[in-house]
Amino acid sequence: MPSKLRNLVQTAKPDIKIHFDHPKSTYTTLDRLEGTVTITAPHDTRFDSVDIEFIGTSRTFVERFTTAAAASGRSEAYHQFLKLSQPGNEQYYPADFVLQAGVAYEFPFIFAVPQQLLPRVCQHPVRNDAVRDLHLHLPPTFGDKDLGASQKGLDDMAPDMASVRYGIFAKISEVKIRGDEVWRSTMASRARRVRVIPAVEVQPPLDVHAEEGEYNMRKEKSIRKSMLKGKVGTLVMEAAQPPALQVQSYDNPEARTNTHATIMLRFDPFDDKTKPPKLGSLSSRLKVSTYFASCARSTVPTKQASTLDITQGLHSEQFNLSSRCMANVEWKKHHPTPTTPDEVLERRDSANSIASLSWQSPGSIPAPSETYKDGAAYYTARLVVPVQLPPHKAFPPTFHTCLISRVYALKFDLSLSSAGLASSLPLRVPIQISSEGLPRRIRVPSEELVGRSRIGSQAPLADDEHEHAAAAAAAAERPDADAVQRRRSMPESDAPPGYSVSTSTAGRARMTDYRLNFRAMSVSVH
Repeated sequence: MPSKLRNLVQTAKPDIKIHFDHPKSTYTTLDRLEGTVTITAPHDTRFDSVDIEFIGTSRTFVERFTTAAAASGRSEAYHQFLKLSQPGNEQYYPADFVLQAGVAYEFPFIFAVPQQLLPRVCQHPVRNDAVRDLHLHLPPTFGDKDLGASQKGLDDMAPDMASVRYGIFAKISEVKIRGDEVWRSTMASRARRVRVIPAVEVQPPLDVHAEEGEYNMRKEKSIRKSMLKGKVGTLVMEAAQPPALQVQSYDNPEARTNTHATIMLRFDPFDDKTKPPKLGSLSSRLKVSTYFASCARSTVPTKQASTLDITQGLHSEQFNLSSRCMANVEWKKHHPTPTTPDEVLERRDSANSIASLSWQSPGSIPAPSETYKDGAAYYTARLVVPVQLPPHKAFPPTFHTCLISRVYALKFDLSLSSAGLASSLPLRVPIQISSEGLPRRIRVPSEELVGRSRIGSQAPLADDEHEHAAAAAAAAERPDADAVQRRRSMPESDAPPGYSVSTSTAGRARMTDYRLNFRAMSVSVH
């Protein structure tokens, strides 16, 4: 019995604490994550390495419900798209590679939030280079429920099926040898989550095509006096993609996120005596769509593709933004000059009209309707709709990764009231949410630093730097250098502490685990 109790005491793990020097609730592009990892062992513990890493991962799962039991189940995907390793930990190791009981060993670390991912992170086939470029943008923290609860964060409306997480991970490892088999074993580990909202630049407007059915940026409707009477004209409602909503990636309680959308109306009457119809109210809603997949996607996801592909899923939510009365809108009457047969007004079909809306300037006069007669008078009106995000929700910037996408759309509904008949015209317009980074200043280096910068190991060293280099070389010659070299050559798992790539099969007819063959990015930060 005494030997068993002694074994239980000896298996106690070292305690690891992660401390940030200047903690922030949100980190953005080029922000530094600086701090110290403190390790305290309850008893003398031999080790081979201490690793400190800044890791970003995405994880998804898709539930498949089909009539065939063999095809039903859950498919999962896990992608480690970011892995920055802290170099130089060896200089803080004890000489004998033994952590003394009760002694606190400190290992400083410093990382910077990168501006972009390396190309090897996304190596699967894509339709074009534009999709590849989107996949190499750093995604924001998304769906991290534990982080939101600990920092009282707002709900980002992410479904349980998709998440993007960042964290500082520290672990102590030892190398074990059994015959010809050599492997690295983790003795203890600790993780501390961080929220990352990178700076996202405003992208060009989407090239929307009518046949896609994703958005509806132009709508025509025939206007009647009553249900039993004939038509009096055609009302055209048209909108271009509004300016992006810019959220701030850093803490600013006074910041307000708003923009405006411009909606153009055109009424083509059947005769000069007919007046424009009476307008009712214009309501606006924000649609939040999250696409997720269990395998790498080659294109930007669409609603139609998500319904046909069992490896993709879609989760949407809508929020009411505003409702305004438009009864007093001023109409402007236009009298075009008569045209000759060689100067017939150019017509655009529906597909070309909608495709060009995303690129034309807001407030342009809509193209004539299908019933418009050349040379006839017509009316136009302009509606400016303020758009402001609700304060009780969090809105991550628009992003696309290999597995997850978050997109936004505005839905407008204009009600009409004519001769007791109620009807409406709906529009669905894309809108982008970008992220504004923290303003930064470029400072001139001090005089003692000018002329002392160097790149690569072949650059000349100063006298004091030669002394540090000689000391480092002498430390590498200590008796345990072979163990250090052997430790460095050991393969590491892509899964950081707190993440698992295994799939449970309990209670499922069939459980398939789609693991992405992605090569994780590993960059040393000096």
